Amino acid sequence: MKNGNNFELERSDLTTFLIAALYKFVDLSDFADLKAPLLACCHDHKIKGTILLAAEGINGTIAGLPQNIYAVLEFLRRDPRLADLTHKESFADKLPFYRMKVRLKREIVTMGIPGINPNLMAGKYVKPEDWNQLLDDPDVVVIDVRNDYEVSIGTFKGAINPQTKSFSELPDWVRQQPALRHKPKVAMFCTGGIRCEKSTAFLRSEGFEEVYHLEGGILKYLETVPEAESHWEGECFVFDERVSVTHGLKPSFRSSDCS
Repeated sequence: MKNGNNFELERSDLTTFLIAALYKFVDLSDFADLKAPLLACCHDHKIKGTILLAAEGINGTIAGLPQNIYAVLEFLRRDPRLADLTHKESFADKLPFYRMKVRLKREIVTMGIPGINPNLMAGKYVKPEDWNQLLDDPDVVVIDVRNDYEVSIGTFKGAINPQTKSFSELPDWVRQQPALRHKPKVAMFCTGGIRCEKSTAFLRSEGFEEVYHLEGGILKYLETVPEAESHWEGECFVFDERVSVTHGLKPSFRSSDCS
């Protein structure tokens, strides 16, 4: 049944649902005050997913009918601090989330190192179409900053796997790897970009000078770079019911098996 922008998300109304992944490091000192109106907006538009709010910014993935997702994004961008909030899109034939949550956190991605500000300290962005050239550079150390279970189903050829169980383990791993300094450049990547922004900011705080990260993360790379030219091997783990995606952000066969 339709009623303005409010759609009952029934399987019988088989529709392509839009999945929007978003984040922004920005000063949100009043983040606790943003929770209630944001949650109400998401409920009004039948949106499912999770959004994290912290003093350092916003991070989340939400899903729903396209026009309702765009309404929530418009709501967020009315805040001048989020006016340039970007998002990445993919699609699914069923909702990948069961409920809507807005959570208040100390960090929108937990590293546990005080004073890391990606707005001031992050490394240099590399466009997906330029990433292959960086991977092929013999002067670059390439690090997958995701957790081990994510790396196990897919990564870039030649990338180092820190074998961490959580993102907060990465700083200790970096500090125990003097070999990272044997080459002049370090390139880092993650699923959507947020962890590599914080990782490169941490590396710069540790004295690394030439630090790069994949803009938009693996998801943007798989969306942008043709499969025939891709250096990606395997699938990309995602944190919803799709489980993983492949080139073109298509849900993998693994996702079908788990549905």
